[in-house]
Amino acid sequence: MQHITKKILLSALLFMSANTFAAGDAEKGQALSATCAACHGADGNSINSVWPSLAGQHMAYIERHLRFFRDGLRKNAMMAPMAAGLSDQDIADLSAYFAGQKMTLKAADPDLVELGRKIYQGGDKARNIPACMSCHGPTGHGVPLTGYPSLANQHAGYTALQLREFKAGKIWGEADDVNGKIMTDVARYMTEEEIDAVASYIQGLKVAQ
Repeated sequence: MQHITKKILLSALLFMSANTFAAGDAEKGQALSATCAACHGADGNSINSVWPSLAGQHMAYIERHLRFFRDGLRKNAMMAPMAAGLSDQDIADLSAYFAGQKMTLKAADPDLVELGRKIYQGGDKARNIPACMSCHGPTGHGVPLTGYPSLANQHAGYTALQLREFKAGKIWGEADDVNGKIMTDVARYMTEEEIDAVASYIQGLKVAQ
């Protein structure tokens, strides 16, 4: 648990010092977002549970990961061609637009809430699983300055898919990306049942909008 805490602190320092982004224009981003709507929804609310909703996500997080897709640092057959032609300013504009939208409220599966809450709020110290809220906050809002995304109301299907990829050792960004290593360290010890439960619990979290 202690080595994960150290990584969290290092991540905050590296993210703040190494990531500078252009100012985004939300109106221009809205015009650009027409090509994103088929998967992510016109207002950033996806109707497919395995495609992430982007509405209300932190601008810096969206911008960082669009750059990953464009530059081949996050592999996805659908996103790679969509991001390939984007300039840094396009990415900033899209990020500003989606960050300003409101996430559609969703609910957790009542049968999974107890286990999901247990892992999200308390983790499992004996198995070296830290509480999710230690990085993403009690309401799932995340911490923009450290690169920890908002999770609240995200589709459970998408969250579970990403957790399983982390469990398999997949890291986004550079091979030494601190945030990616934190998540692989966390997810590797989670059971399939815990992944589904915490993903459902996250889907039901509410953030003031």
